[in-house]
Amino acid sequence: MPGILADIVRTKRAEVPGLRARRRDLERRAAGNPTARDFVGALSGGGQVALIAECKRRSPGAGEIRPDLDPAALAAAYHAAGARALSVLTDERYFGGSLDDLGAARRATTIPVLRKDFTLDPLHVIEARSGGADAILLIVRILVDEELGSLLRLAGELGMAVLVEAHDAEEVARALGAGARILGLNNRDLSTFRTDLDTTLRLLDGIPRDVVVVSESGIGTRADVERLAAAGVDAVLVGETLLRATDPGSAAAELSSVARGRRLHV
Repeated sequence: MPGILADIVRTKRAEVPGLRARRRDLERRAAGNPTARDFVGALSGGGQVALIAECKRRSPGAGEIRPDLDPAALAAAYHAAGARALSVLTDERYFGGSLDDLGAARRATTIPVLRKDFTLDPLHVIEARSGGADAILLIVRILVDEELGSLLRLAGELGMAVLVEAHDAEEVARALGAGARILGLNNRDLSTFRTDLDTTLRLLDGIPRDVVVVSESGIGTRADVERLAAAGVDAVLVGETLLRATDPGSAAAELSSVARGRRLHV
């Protein structure tokens, strides 16, 4: 894990002792939260490609994106525009986010909310549920197989769905081997931050039809969504394109009503 990804992972591991000291409170809050909203159903229902619309202020690769972001107002605009789910960056140091952002976005809508962060430890999973997350992200590249499997199981025990993210064929195989039911195909290489939309199209071959496929990163236009839809992608996760728009809601509406095609390869 060269460069910024390694730095992020070190930062996340350094958070764990602080979470350990708060474990009882996190478990109590997680147990007291309402039942998680149906993330899988939101992405797989209907005949259109589901839009997961993202809330983030900045990123290491893009710098400042929308520093004055109001998560509640943005989430409401996305929902009104047809987004089926939300993705909220909760890392503070690198992305300017927080679990408070996630909570505000969730309270402003009735659609499920993904906690997008660099989850490495069971305490990160418990923290996500304590903050109201309906789903979490697990990145194959930063986890060994034992960690991936155990974090997947824990999220399920807590009632959350899991978006398991892969960038190449080996990572796809590892994700499926761990039991992923929602597979994110990241068009951005997290080591270099280079983006290639063809990554999703190359990796679709061999993914079972009962696995929900989400294409992530590098999606900028309706034509991009139509191209992915024709290949049978179930959902797209879009952030920077929406966040840099003058009207993120209108930009989301442009991407949220594309008919989904049938995945040809199994």
